[in-house]
Amino acid sequence: MNLTKAKGSTRKIKRIGRGQGSGMGKTATRGGKGQTARKGYNEKRGFEGGQQPLQRRLPKVGFSSKIEKPYEINVEKIKAIKELAEISLDSIKEVHKIPKAVTKIKLIGKSAKDLASKIKDEKVSFSGK
Repeated sequence: MNLTKAKGSTRKIKRIGRGQGSGMGKTATRGGKGQTARKGYNEKRGFEGGQQPLQRRLPKVGFSSKIEKPYEINVEKIKAIKELAEISLDSIKEVHKIPKAVTKIKLIGKSAKDLASKIKDEKVSFSGK
């Protein structure tokens, strides 16, 4: 069984700051003077030398609220909802076209308060002042 490493798979580490003869002496690959040449220097993530960083130049994207807003239906415009005997999510879907993803409905309009007694589903609410 051969336990030796493959040729060229390992390299010696680059020992910087070990004198002029090494080729990595004096400034030890850090350039000239200044902040970046000092020990303990740490640049912020995304720092672009004072220019406005890319993550701040671009608009915010990718947030969607976890709070589900109800689908609002104006009772004044859709008369078929007023004529229902019992108001529930399924009965409203039969008389009015609603997106499949809708799980909550809020009835709005002047006469929405009058329909409160007909509502038989907790997924349906009304606005009333």
